Amino acid sequence: MKDNMNREYFGTEETTDADRAYKGSRFEEVRDALFANPYQKVWGKAGEPALPIYRVTLFSVLRGILPFCGPYLFRQATERAIDSSADLRWGEDGKGFRRLLHPNGICLTGLWEISAETNYSGYFRKGSQALVVGRYSTCCTETRRGHRRSLALVGKLFPTVDPRHAEPLRVANFITQQDIGGDYSDYINDVELRNAPDTSAWRRGAGLPILFVTGALFARVDKEPAHRQLYQIAELGKAQHEPSETPQFMRLLVAPEQPRIEGKGLDFRDEIMAQIFDRGDSMPKRKLTFHIEVTDEGTTRGPGGFQRRTFRDWRCIGKLTFDNAVVSYNGDFVILSSSGFS
Repeated sequence: MKDNMNREYFGTEETTDADRAYKGSRFEEVRDALFANPYQKVWGKAGEPALPIYRVTLFSVLRGILPFCGPYLFRQATERAIDSSADLRWGEDGKGFRRLLHPNGICLTGLWEISAETNYSGYFRKGSQALVVGRYSTCCTETRRGHRRSLALVGKLFPTVDPRHAEPLRVANFITQQDIGGDYSDYINDVELRNAPDTSAWRRGAGLPILFVTGALFARVDKEPAHRQLYQIAELGKAQHEPSETPQFMRLLVAPEQPRIEGKGLDFRDEIMAQIFDRGDSMPKRKLTFHIEVTDEGTTRGPGGFQRRTFRDWRCIGKLTFDNAVVSYNGDFVILSSSGFS
């Protein structure tokens, strides 16, 4: 692994005129940007460089917090993540921006499909199909199995099945995550990704101060920072006069037929690439499928950093199928995960 802990580039973290001017984007444009500069030209091929590791430290999330030390970058990033709807953020220098919590990720493209009858609107309705760009990441630095980490999958739904659609489209964003305090799931097959994850703060160990700083800042801009709303999907493609009906909770589970990728200390990015590719071969060979499950029956216990949730009546309503993936610089620095994810 290549450790980029000394990389100090942060870029433009605050909301900019480009964020405010967003009118939509094209799937092809976003996909091509993500695949433009992979860290490995052919994943797993002999001679390719190791995947970089960008570190998350208390210093990085506190950078600029003191008076006369410049802008507080994490506060700017938190406000921008809530306010901006942009999909790509190139910045004035074209280098994007540094993620402060989820800097290490892998991007995937595929299809969102709802196959079951539901009482919900928009792209939760039966028959809905949307192209999707996802980013699977970890908070904060740890990427290897056998270690405590909090895996997450965020996605952008484009209301089309034509990858070459000509007009810019506004997308719907979703955020799902494993226990925010971290967990020890060795395989992505066993990870439960929810829009309302548990928060087991005591698992963070030395990273506990980062979690508390994160919670304090998110609480300033969002009343329920650990419960990410799904209304964007329920409103996507909905007629103006139609009422919006949104599920309270959603979880994504790897389909049981997916293989389990072996390897001691395996990086989750290599694990996901191995689900789709053979090492040293640039052509996708398989697909990675998640089941989409929803429920409106859930309860929360405990204060912010110690929240535990229980659910009833989960129902599978469709699937999320990825057929391509890339680990790239633009995937880590340029694509923007909207709705509260830095």
